[in-house]
Amino acid sequence: MSELQGPERAEYVQAMFARIAGRYNLMNRVMTFGQDARWRRYVIRQARLPRNGRLLDIATGTGDIAYEGLRQHPGIQSVGGDFTIEMMQVGQRYPERAGLQWVGADTLALPFAGDTFDAVTSGFLMRNVIDVPGALSEQLRVTRPGGRVVILESSPPKANPLRPFIRLHLNVIIPMLGRLLTGEVDAYRYLPDSTQRFSTPGALAVAMRDAGFVDVDYRLFMFGTIAVHVGVKPLQES
Repeated sequence: MSELQGPERAEYVQAMFARIAGRYNLMNRVMTFGQDARWRRYVIRQARLPRNGRLLDIATGTGDIAYEGLRQHPGIQSVGGDFTIEMMQVGQRYPERAGLQWVGADTLALPFAGDTFDAVTSGFLMRNVIDVPGALSEQLRVTRPGGRVVILESSPPKANPLRPFIRLHLNVIIPMLGRLLTGEVDAYRYLPDSTQRFSTPGALAVAMRDAGFVDVDYRLFMFGTIAVHVGVKPLQES
């Protein structure tokens, strides 16, 4: 299904996440061997939020990253935005996430004024959007000058001796786990396929620079299959 384009793909992604919302967190823990919690902690550290700052986590899902921001920085305003309401409804069931603000939001048309947030984060968003430059442009727009955008995303397996094993995990193990734990085989075929079709970390870094970010850098995790990118909004528009 990752070959879908435009509005048809956006509708498929929205419906897919609505179907798997109830078991999404469980599958993330299983698929990543529990490493996703470590990556979220790293994302928030890289956001470098100021005291009493404002964080937007777009495509927040059940609010994992938004909550991590509040856990590390209890005084901040942490906003989780997503266009799949069902995902946020699952997140709202967690009592410890009562301090989050939840907003229905499309990453291509964020419902916020410019220069609003000290940091904008996302987890596994970019490979699903139908317009990567447009999504980056919107994230840049709502970030304050000097603020940071931090992107957690999966990456295509590198050409190395581990690639056959990584492809086995993506193409066989994850769909099998999806069937067993959620009953949703198609969703857990789409997600690995979208990973393998997505940009390399280097190409995503170039896209961030083209969008206007400076000091762009990234770090790889899990044998190069996960990347965390960081970009800074310039203090003055060039």
